[in-house]
Amino acid sequence: MQPLPPLPVPSEAALQHSRAVKELIDAELTVAGGWISFAHYMKLALYAPGLGYYSGGAAKFGQEGDFVTAPEISPLFGRAVARQAVQVLELADGGGDILEFGAGTGKLALDLLLELERLGRLPRLYFILEVSAELQQRQRQLFERYAPHLLLRVVWLKRLPAKFNGLILANEVLDAMPVHLVAWRNAGLFERGVTSSVPSGDEFRWSERPLGEGELFEAARELTPRIASGNGNIGDDVDEYVSEISLATRGFMASLANILERGAIVLIDYGFGRGEYYHPQRSHGTLMCHYRHHAHDNPFYLPGSQDITSHVDFSAIAEAGTNAGLDLLGYTTQAYFLINCGVTEILARMPAENVKEYLPAANQLQKLVSPAEMGELFKAIAFGKNISQPLFGFTRGDKSRLL
Repeated sequence: MQPLPPLPVPSEAALQHSRAVKELIDAELTVAGGWISFAHYMKLALYAPGLGYYSGGAAKFGQEGDFVTAPEISPLFGRAVARQAVQVLELADGGGDILEFGAGTGKLALDLLLELERLGRLPRLYFILEVSAELQQRQRQLFERYAPHLLLRVVWLKRLPAKFNGLILANEVLDAMPVHLVAWRNAGLFERGVTSSVPSGDEFRWSERPLGEGELFEAARELTPRIASGNGNIGDDVDEYVSEISLATRGFMASLANILERGAIVLIDYGFGRGEYYHPQRSHGTLMCHYRHHAHDNPFYLPGSQDITSHVDFSAIAEAGTNAGLDLLGYTTQAYFLINCGVTEILARMPAENVKEYLPAANQLQKLVSPAEMGELFKAIAFGKNISQPLFGFTRGDKSRLL
């Protein structure tokens, strides 16, 4: 773990909130005998009802929060995604709904629905599955302010529907799902978990245990040849290699496959294919935390008041989806996906002489598609069931060979 960079001084409210989350985690540690997996710690810190980061009331998105997502950067993102939505809705027997996971402030839902309305292709219903009651209220308020006439189409869910036809959409959702931390060492495979400092118990600390048989062990053992050395020889020593394995995202894909009858799933997030994710030189994994637009790697800092994420292993996502009966329809960069969906044409229709609107929009688009910004690190992957037509967003720039 690297030394903490200078971080903004937390408010008293943030300190109090984190103390409450810490007490909850301490109680879990006591019940578990003093050790829990990092995946369990991450789940509690992010999603504990009423206390976790995504369940609490502090601002998370935008300039007032801890990070900025693509829909917050520009409405061009949602307008481009709408073009993909139109095609999927038409392929779903000309009908269908949209289901979005983790809608944040609701900005993507708003921009997407307004564009679909302009195109004359609104879905029957727009479902939002949101675990946070506070975020659900913010989403409702956004629609009440900017598009109250569309509220009748928006339905908030607490659990997956039994079946679904249409487009399932998730932007920056996979990266926030709990991950297990595995250490590959000369002595074998270990799971890195969390315990409290002894004797005071004031701070959480890392603690490793040998990894026993099970799903996590099998996933880690399969990856061992990739990370053993720079030339990939299995027999070479591994002094220290720690990285993430997400079992939660695999279960998530199986759940989506189970409910989807006809339509497509589009997932957008930052990450890599397996070869790059578990590269020998990426020996400390991808775990990252965000607090007031400052990135660092200490997940024990202000639990419940900061975001904890890891990059997405898109190879694992692809395998989980296809193993569950889904068809892989495409994998590409965010830049290619948005361009394929006509984002540059949308910008071109804005009057260039209207400098106050055009120049900011052009700068926003640069952030979305530039390789130095979000264009290359962020990827889009699509799955389908009972549809055969290629999706607009993946017609050029296919990266499936990297999965």
